[in-house]
Amino acid sequence: MSFLIRQISLTADGREIIRAATLPKPQLSLGRAAENDIHLPDLALEPDHARIEQVDERTIRIRATGTLGFDHEGRTVLRVEIDPAKGAELRFGGHRITVSRGEDGATILSIRRVDAVSEASEEKEETKVFSLRGLAPPKRLTAWGMALAILIGFLAIPIWSYASRPANDTRNIYAVTGDKSWSSGPLSQPHHALEGRCETCHEKAFVSVRDSACQACHKDVHDHAPAARIAMARAEPGLGGKFLASVASAFGKPPEGACVDCHREHEGAGPMQPTPQAFCTDCHGTLKDRLKDSKLGNAADFGTSHPQFSALVQTAPGKHPRFTRASLDSKPMDDSGLKFPHDIHLSTTGGVAKMARTMKAQFDFGDALACKDCHKPTADGVRFLPVNMERDCQMCHSLGFETIGGTVRTLRHGQPEQVIADLRAYYRSTGPARPIALGGMTRRRPGDYAQGRIYHAYFGAAAARPSRADDAIRAVFSKGGACYDCHTVTPPGANGNASWQVLPVHQPMRYMMNGWFDHAAHRTEKCESCHAAPKSQDAKQLLLPGLDSCRTCHGGEKSSADVPSGCAMCHSYHIGDGAPWAPADRSIKRDDADRPRKTGRDT
Repeated sequence: MSFLIRQISLTADGREIIRAATLPKPQLSLGRAAENDIHLPDLALEPDHARIEQVDERTIRIRATGTLGFDHEGRTVLRVEIDPAKGAELRFGGHRITVSRGEDGATILSIRRVDAVSEASEEKEETKVFSLRGLAPPKRLTAWGMALAILIGFLAIPIWSYASRPANDTRNIYAVTGDKSWSSGPLSQPHHALEGRCETCHEKAFVSVRDSACQACHKDVHDHAPAARIAMARAEPGLGGKFLASVASAFGKPPEGACVDCHREHEGAGPMQPTPQAFCTDCHGTLKDRLKDSKLGNAADFGTSHPQFSALVQTAPGKHPRFTRASLDSKPMDDSGLKFPHDIHLSTTGGVAKMARTMKAQFDFGDALACKDCHKPTADGVRFLPVNMERDCQMCHSLGFETIGGTVRTLRHGQPEQVIADLRAYYRSTGPARPIALGGMTRRRPGDYAQGRIYHAYFGAAAARPSRADDAIRAVFSKGGACYDCHTVTPPGANGNASWQVLPVHQPMRYMMNGWFDHAAHRTEKCESCHAAPKSQDAKQLLLPGLDSCRTCHGGEKSSADVPSGCAMCHSYHIGDGAPWAPADRSIKRDDADRPRKTGRDT
């Protein structure tokens, strides 16, 4: 079953044009919409007006899909059945359809437009009906009117408002001013108080903000580097870059390196947006090519071109410690002055784990010690506090040496001279026959030497020979003693010491001095995913994650990694200031937090 559609149209000179198409379908749709099988662009028809169906070999059925119907033999009907062999004539709006049968048995539908010269006239009529051309002013007049309105509203009025405003204007900062329309957006949160006071930063009309305006408030901003060195490090612009720079200079923009190159305002009412990566890579992407003496490697994109991290480590502890900055690729060691085996303390099967289980209820331990049991975060969660003996260690490592009326006397941690003095005073008061500790020398089960207990094993020599205070002192500072097992101890005479000395402990809160890291932002991660502490057998091992570890989550600025990371995420342009986009409610002072810690007591 098929239909032969013959579209008949007339040209302007009366010639007849026939376009024929065969549709091998049992049913055709007819209407004004273009997606119909028979498209009749006539406003008198509905978009979906009728269906023409092949009932059998001798009959076709035409039925209206809506309520308008169509004409058949001079009558308006909604449905009719026709024998194509006998023929019929239908009318849909301004179109006449003649039904007949071809020699091959196909149904022929001859369509002719009877109310217009051509289809073009119908299209023109439809365009005219739905057009607003007759109601709107001419296009040229509209264009000139809009241009004039823009000049008045956004140039003349703002200039008049700026020029006529008194210099000591004390109006409400939220009052409407003419030149407010020039603002490209609200100020950031730190500069919110300057809303409406454009002249505070824009000191001259049509001139970009100058550094002097920024420095009027930001007096203590640190320079990134000497100006001459920055100029040498900056890549030389190409021909196009020089042309753009000359255009910018002609319109009052300051030269490269100005505050506004990095700190872009009017981009939202929240925190100031971080600096685009390109601002940094203009210099650092090929820094070694221009500054041959630079110790910094080239850094373009964190995901693809960034040097390995470098850490500031202590190579020689003591009163005059030595520090060096070393790449993590060289596996540097940090001699903090402590002897702390992480693997023993984090083991799930050793004596430390057994001790943790006996003290679980008292100190909220698990079945074994975890990082959180000794390492406490700062109030803002950014870093971790230095480990403190009294807060983090004494629960398991008691310094008790005597019980008086139920109270345990302890040696004073971090004060070697006071420890020696207390032991001498103890033996002077107790006499030569009294041992330093109650009980024998047998080491009892884990937990017996925790906080509030007396650790007999510290004073082995003195317990055997209680008449000599020197034996007790030597036991404390020698192998197996309270100080020696955790600290680096030098005996009298070594290095010119007059007495026993304990090297100061160095516990920095920050190793990477040229970058910034926020532990609070990584609180969903386990410590062991970045720090290999459970396998560390040497306290000198620097348990910092390297570049590859960070790249598992962090990519470049426009990377498809889990966390796209530009330069500004970890680096600050102004040395010592920290990241200007960090939340303002953090209580820690970064200058204090960044200072290396040398402690004897706070270990």
